[in-house]
Amino acid sequence: MTHEPPIPPANLPTEVVNTLNEATAERLREIATYAEALAEHKEREAPVKKAADQDEVEERPDDLPADVPAKATITIKEINDNRYYYWQWRDGEKVKSKYKAPVNPDD
Repeated sequence: MTHEPPIPPANLPTEVVNTLNEATAERLREIATYAEALAEHKEREAPVKKAADQDEVEERPDDLPADVPAKATITIKEINDNRYYYWQWRDGEKVKSKYKAPVNPDD
């Protein structure tokens, strides 16, 4: 059995490593018990949070094409004195559009 201290995970913050290194064996066991209970709690809560996040997703309109994201809105563009509906959405820094239909003046 080696007398070398264990190597902490590389992604563990230095201040956490320093705090743990300064703690007594009894305190480390208390921390381990708490950390394990907290990890179990977060694992149980994760599916609940994920389900809540999915509930917030808006439903897709029936006439929305498959290649147009649900966040798209309808805008009207005028071209040569004719008006047309377009789906429009932001994709990164760009605004993208896709033709929908002509605007019916009787609407």
